[in-house]
Amino acid sequence: MEEVLSAETIDHVLIITIDRPEARNAINPRVAREIEDQLDRLELDQNLWIGILTGSPPVFSAGADLKEIAAGNGDKLSTEKGGFAGIAKRHRRKPLIAAVEGPALAGGCEIVLACDLIVASNQATFGLPEVKRSLVAGAGGLFRLFDRLPASVATEMVLTGNPITSATAAQYGMINRLCQDGTALETALALARQICENAPLSVWESLGVMQFAQRHRDSELFRLSSDALMNLMNSDDLNEGLQAFIEKRPPKWVGK
Repeated sequence: MEEVLSAETIDHVLIITIDRPEARNAINPRVAREIEDQLDRLELDQNLWIGILTGSPPVFSAGADLKEIAAGNGDKLSTEKGGFAGIAKRHRRKPLIAAVEGPALAGGCEIVLACDLIVASNQATFGLPEVKRSLVAGAGGLFRLFDRLPASVATEMVLTGNPITSATAAQYGMINRLCQDGTALETALALARQICENAPLSVWESLGVMQFAQRHRDSELFRLSSDALMNLMNSDDLNEGLQAFIEKRPPKWVGK
């Protein structure tokens, strides 16, 4: 069976790596289940204090596997506990750092936005290109991006579908650490160790308070995002967008 994810521990840190480089680390049903399993492990193991989520280079994640969506398996890319990729709606007690090398696009960007801290290399990019396929960012991107970026920048990203560089993301405060290419995981581990110098119970309780207001706000916004996505599911444009992606050609929109 295909290995789609790996995990290792260093001291009190759990490192989770999406490992489908041949598919640009796209999320399929197995990846979603295994991310959820590793987040369960992080939460339950008292010797694990913090997690890092990354992807096998050269891409962090291109998001949902559109071939799975075209095959009618879109609902299987989410888990009951975590939502999309086993993480988008996940209630966590312990901090999670995204270590980003290369593009984090669509659902890949939403995975990053679901983390508490972001470390990115110079070659990282962030984008929500769903409008280019007649989709919407239904896993938190439409509201969490506005938590990290000025409204004008986030709005342009959503409506054009165009990505921003890590340098731009750093300029606006979206990421915590900007680092040299190939060092995102190393830099994230250094940040994790810095956090681990503090009392773990204090870190977890502090994070819980900060997440409380966001969690209650997000529940309604997830509902609105889901409704928007469902409005598109039977559209001619969605079928065209997916087919154009598979055939590697520009889509021909009809607006219905």
